[in-house]
Amino acid sequence: MEAFNTTRPLVAAAAVGLAQRCLDESTEYALTRNTMGKPIAEHQSIAFMLADMAINIEAARNLTWKSSWLRDEGQKNTYLASIAKAFAGEAANKAAQDAVQIFGGNGFNSEV
Repeated sequence: MEAFNTTRPLVAAAAVGLAQRCLDESTEYALTRNTMGKPIAEHQSIAFMLADMAINIEAARNLTWKSSWLRDEGQKNTYLASIAKAFAGEAANKAAQDAVQIFGGNGFNSEV
C-alpha cells in the first residue's frame, strides 16, 4: 500500500497533463473554427464545455499537488492520493470526450 502513496499522484499528474492538452487543443480549434459567422468558442455550449474542462483540470491539478506535497513532507497522503487519482482520471476522460465533441467530425478523422 505504501507504493500506492507514491504512484497515485504520478498517475494523477499524467491524467492532468492529458486533460490540459485536450483543453489547449480544443481551445485553439474553437477559436479558429467558424460557424454562423463567428468562432465556435463564442457559442454558449462550446464555451461551457471549455469552462468545465478548465474547472476540472484546476481541481485535479491542485489535488495532485497537495497529495504530492504531503508525500514530499513525509506525511500520510493515502486519502488525497486516492482522490487525486480518481478525480484526475475522470477529468481526463471527460476532457477527451468533450474535445471530440468540440472537434466534431474532425475529432474522429485520423488523417493528418
